[in-house]
Amino acid sequence: MGKVPPEVLKDVVFKHLGADNSDVVLGPALGVDGAIVKVGDKVLISSMDPITGAMQRIGFLAVNINANDVATFGVRPTFFSSCLLLPEDSNEKVVEEICRQIGLAARNLGIAVIGGHSEVTPELQRPIIVGCAMAVTAPGKYVTAAGSKPGDKLILTKGTGLEGTAVLATEKREALRTKLDDDLLDSAASFYDKISVVKEAVLAYNYGGVSAMHDPTEGGVANGIHELADAAGLGVKIYKDKIYVHKETVEICRFFKIDPLQLISSGALLISADPRFADGIKRELESHLIRAEIIGEFLKDPLDRFFVSKDGTMKPLVRPACDHLWFALKQ
Repeated sequence: MGKVPPEVLKDVVFKHLGADNSDVVLGPALGVDGAIVKVGDKVLISSMDPITGAMQRIGFLAVNINANDVATFGVRPTFFSSCLLLPEDSNEKVVEEICRQIGLAARNLGIAVIGGHSEVTPELQRPIIVGCAMAVTAPGKYVTAAGSKPGDKLILTKGTGLEGTAVLATEKREALRTKLDDDLLDSAASFYDKISVVKEAVLAYNYGGVSAMHDPTEGGVANGIHELADAAGLGVKIYKDKIYVHKETVEICRFFKIDPLQLISSGALLISADPRFADGIKRELESHLIRAEIIGEFLKDPLDRFFVSKDGTMKPLVRPACDHLWFALKQ
């Protein structure tokens, strides 16, 4: 379970991209979570993601996760469509609740829901939503995940494992209550309110000096860092003690014996920035009450990807084979 490995994307998926079209400014590429196409004198940015591991707030997540991908280009998303797949035992109340969540989340972000598709799907165990968010901007008024340069500083907002913490606190609450108190679990479930990165992405881009942005989803912050490095063909050095982990995430990950750095982390934002601007971006985000830490920097050699501990010890930066959310949900 989880994302298709990078080598399969390169060797298989990217070889089957249909007809050539000069209006495609940015097509499929490693570490890039959206496409850019020319539409008249503007460009359209779009991104697509499924929601598969959560049930109780699936509509909310579908809008926010897809909006986040578009926002990492530095552009505020404005349109959303979705494909809703439902188990055979679903009823009208299920459809109503999912659509209510989609409508509310979209309205809160200023996004119009422009259509989609829904169907009952045989043998499906839980609802799945595949969403697509879009935005229109002027040519060149964006960044892509491939823009990092050697020496750029890497900023992380909010902390790691946010979405995974919220999902587990909600979906596995009864199991967690055997060891953790209700106040901590309530706080963990409230991490859903931290899921959007639209505000910080637009703030950072407008401040200036941003080379690339990426929201770490499946595989967590560890995988998100690899994806940013993959997109630019660079290495990266990460100061592990600079990665913030909320107490709620620590406790839940300890309970399930999983790694918070490999836990789905929607709500965090990775920002690659010119070193002359990095401290200013951090201050700008903090002035809007958004936690931000400079956690590392990009290196020229793509083979150099490692963690540095406080004592200077270096270890390879793990590339997750599977998001640790799935390990926890199976327990």
